[in-house]
Amino acid sequence: MELYVGIDVAKETLAVALSTGEQWDCANHADGIARLLERLAAAPPTLVVLEATGGYENELLAALIAAGIEARRVNPRQVRYFAQAGGQLAKTDRIDARVLAQFAERIRPQARALPDPEREQLKALVTRRSQLIQMLTAERNRRARAPRWLAKSLERTIRALERELAVIDREIAERLERSVTLRPLRELITSVPGAGPVLSATLIARVPELGQLSRHQIAALIGVAPFTRQSGQWRGHDMIFGGRAPVRTALYMAALSAARHNPPLRAFYRRLRAHGKPKKVALTAVMRKLLTILNAMLKHHTPWSAPCPNPA
Repeated sequence: MELYVGIDVAKETLAVALSTGEQWDCANHADGIARLLERLAAAPPTLVVLEATGGYENELLAALIAAGIEARRVNPRQVRYFAQAGGQLAKTDRIDARVLAQFAERIRPQARALPDPEREQLKALVTRRSQLIQMLTAERNRRARAPRWLAKSLERTIRALERELAVIDREIAERLERSVTLRPLRELITSVPGAGPVLSATLIARVPELGQLSRHQIAALIGVAPFTRQSGQWRGHDMIFGGRAPVRTALYMAALSAARHNPPLRAFYRRLRAHGKPKKVALTAVMRKLLTILNAMLKHHTPWSAPCPNPA
């Protein structure tokens, strides 16, 4: 009989559920994980599924793979929708573990490539950069409303954050420059007018699938593919949904630049605006087109080359 395992990961504990109905808890540290592996070794599972939990699952996932156990890390939103579709609205660690075991048995999520250590370290730096940007934005907004006597404190914090941001930017640039595998990707991406160092680092760190999927798949993965909304006689506006929000943010800023400084994309943006498309809709289309271009460039290892203008 095939055995499926769901593990709900918390900072300090692991809630484990088997498709047979058996459940138990253990600690989320080296000793607890070792005992969990010993118990699973007695009846090797067909598949283990756990959710992405901001890094708390990394040690467990690496240990499962090293032990030769098939394991998948899945999107928590996908599992939650699965639970709701089955009428499971309550949420506790043990309930979540049971849902994960059911998800493993019925959905059987596909395997993904193992994380590349270089990309994982770059992703941590890119994430830290986003955090600093958020803190800077918050402090600058507070400064705009702060009384004069408080502004000095805010200024000191802002200067410290700006210095730290510069350090992180240098570290990202140096890591990409030193990397034999990542530097060519950066050079391809930044060859496109409008795609700067922030977008290149974000795509390399957060979208390892870039260059490996079709244009429709990559647009859906990032969340810039429009989804049709219709029901009976009602026709709603197409909307983008889901995807990887931090990548969309970097792509949006690049699209703003490309709509001004990249001749083909600028012409594309102006044509959409001339046809009555709202600014945000036109910019979303530029984001999707820019992503499609980058996906094709990385797939074929071809640097940017602007199309030749049509003869007059």
